[in-house]
Amino acid sequence: MADTAENQIPLQQHKWYEDLQALLLGTLLLSFGVTLYSEAMLITGGVAGTSLLIEFSTSLTFGPVFFVLNLPFFALSIMRMGWGFSIRTLISIALISGLTRLIPLWADFSMLNPAFAAVMGAAMMGVGLVVLLRHRAGIGGVTILSQFLQDKGVVRAGIFQLIVDLAILVVALFMLPLKLVALSIVGAFVLNLTVAINHKPGRYRGMS
Repeated sequence: MADTAENQIPLQQHKWYEDLQALLLGTLLLSFGVTLYSEAMLITGGVAGTSLLIEFSTSLTFGPVFFVLNLPFFALSIMRMGWGFSIRTLISIALISGLTRLIPLWADFSMLNPAFAAVMGAAMMGVGLVVLLRHRAGIGGVTILSQFLQDKGVVRAGIFQLIVDLAILVVALFMLPLKLVALSIVGAFVLNLTVAINHKPGRYRGMS
């Protein structure tokens, strides 16, 4: 009886100010997590991981690289997810690009334990991503491309993302100490576990 009554409760769309708050909070958490990884010279997967590798090997900084690398995926996002999701995602990408430049000016990372950065940074990125996903936004990149390729019957999305992340790890082995690569793998586990546990579409009433 209780389940039946609950299922009859109409879903409530998020208000514009709730979406705005989510964009700000989600991108701030993601940016802080990325900043921890940048300062500790750790890597993550996808476009963010590629951007970190470029930052570590050149004079370029994460923010601009992350924004530029995500631009080619914007058209795919419009095709597959529609304008609403794509615009929110573009705003998220822009905010992350800007916030990752500002956070080191607001916080001092002169002493940062790499193991702490790996776990805490991954957890913050995971929670930030969940916040964005629950308000129909994302951070673009490989996830959109993987879904597009799966729709076209080229390769399964999960397999493609795994290939990309493994390629990033292989490159990182030639650039970073083995200990930092190992900690990055631990971080990847924490990030994905955080998202898997906390983001299950349809679980909550009121999801837009």
